[in-house]
Amino acid sequence: MLDLNSILLKLRKNGLRVTPQRCAILEHLIGNKNHPPAEAIYEEVKKRYPMMSLSTVYNTLDALLAIGEIQELLLEDKRIRFDPDPSPHHHFQCLKCGKVKDIFREIDIPRDKIDENRIESWRVYFYGTCSDCL
Repeated sequence: MLDLNSILLKLRKNGLRVTPQRCAILEHLIGNKNHPPAEAIYEEVKKRYPMMSLSTVYNTLDALLAIGEIQELLLEDKRIRFDPDPSPHHHFQCLKCGKVKDIFREIDIPRDKIDENRIESWRVYFYGTCSDCL
């Protein structure tokens, strides 16, 4: 999960400036369980920084992706969303309301069905109806 001070340090170590806008974007992401798209982050942070551009949000998200502090989700609704928890886990998206939830359960994959030497990354998405929409 995101920790503001350690991420700011990591950004500086990677040659990136720490601006008030970047801090506001990070603060918005920390603890955020909604898996927001860049546009939603922009709309929220723009309230504090009206002169901020959408490209600032995208640049900050790209920087956070590059240093491994967030993950990008490519879900059924075709909107790129961002998860502030970079640890390996799965996601569930409700096909009615679009809500995205984390799933921290291991999936048992038979070892003889995959060649482990070829796997570099993986993503598992589940789709269905959430308990709120049932």
